[in-house]
Amino acid sequence: MDMIYLDNAASSWPKPPEVAEAVKQAIEDAGANPGRGGHQLARKAEGIIDRTRGQLAELFDVRDAQHLFFCFHTTHAINQAIKGLLDEGDHLIITGWEHNAVARPAFWLQENSGVDVSIVDVGSGKDWVSAIKKEVRSNTRLIVTIHGSNVTGECLPVLEIGEYARQRGIYYLVDAAQTAGLYPYQLDRMPIDLLAFPGHKGLFGPQGTGGLYTAPHVPLRPLFQGGTGTKSEDVKQPLNRPTGFESGTPNTPGIAGLGKGVEFLLKVGIDSVYEHEKALTKRLWEGLREIEEVQLVTDQLPQLPVVSLNIRGVDANEVAVILDQHYQMAVRAGFHCAALRHRGLKTDAGAVRVSPGYFNTEDEIDQFVGAIREISRAYSL
Repeated sequence: MDMIYLDNAASSWPKPPEVAEAVKQAIEDAGANPGRGGHQLARKAEGIIDRTRGQLAELFDVRDAQHLFFCFHTTHAINQAIKGLLDEGDHLIITGWEHNAVARPAFWLQENSGVDVSIVDVGSGKDWVSAIKKEVRSNTRLIVTIHGSNVTGECLPVLEIGEYARQRGIYYLVDAAQTAGLYPYQLDRMPIDLLAFPGHKGLFGPQGTGGLYTAPHVPLRPLFQGGTGTKSEDVKQPLNRPTGFESGTPNTPGIAGLGKGVEFLLKVGIDSVYEHEKALTKRLWEGLREIEEVQLVTDQLPQLPVVSLNIRGVDANEVAVILDQHYQMAVRAGFHCAALRHRGLKTDAGAVRVSPGYFNTEDEIDQFVGAIREISRAYSL
């Protein structure tokens, strides 16, 4: 039996075949350091980096690609944004929906760098802007919100939040881990100052890739200092974009694969990908609601392809193991690196998360619902 993969909120799989081929070709044909030499292999590697950066600029509607920095993943991008902007005495606002990729660096700064942190959580479908307004202070420098919850698939009103932040002169960082590749960003025309995104989820790229968009007016400091291939005669870190923010040898093979993933996405179309995944999610949601012993974590159809559930009286991790070993189905159980969100949902024992992707089918969704029905019956006897 082939594996039915339903953990796309963690990493999309499978990838388009051309992604792996691009990684292989980069290793075999362009295995030099981009920007670190004038020979033909170095120039070929640099061409891969530049081409992928241009494809990302097209995807995110960014006029000047130099404001897109390559990172190892979204966590790296978020750390660069938060730690590269905030100073002692600054105030940071985050939400109760945040992944630990936001929560942990935020509270690290509070404990170690004198940055004060406030958490806003008004639940589902509430007025987020009004709640954020109540927390804003004279020293509030940054608001950070996830765009789409990796636990419930619900979305925050990022444009409304961004408009308010811009009116108040506060920088706004969006964590697009679950929405990049599904939401049509137009960053040059949106009130978003910084946007962190993964390469390995909705962009169909390899793991170990991601990036950060930083608007031209944001005075960001590089998180890392080191070799950039530019101004090598100077021991001071250059601040030119993007190279001043990409110290060290880049993951050229991964970036090559990411370029092909973005190319695939642009060819298929974000709308087509979203509509397919939305239809699968609706089918999944409706099927699970018919099972008496299933407790869905939220009572609304998710906006994103993420559905979390529990089977009454059964540990979530046990359910995931049964699905993996008996049914050959891959899901994610536990707290999904989102302690704040689970705390707000009062899912103290975690949940089983199911996240369909572009390459899943209706038949696979039906098989999964059937498996949950069988497990539920077995434990109810």
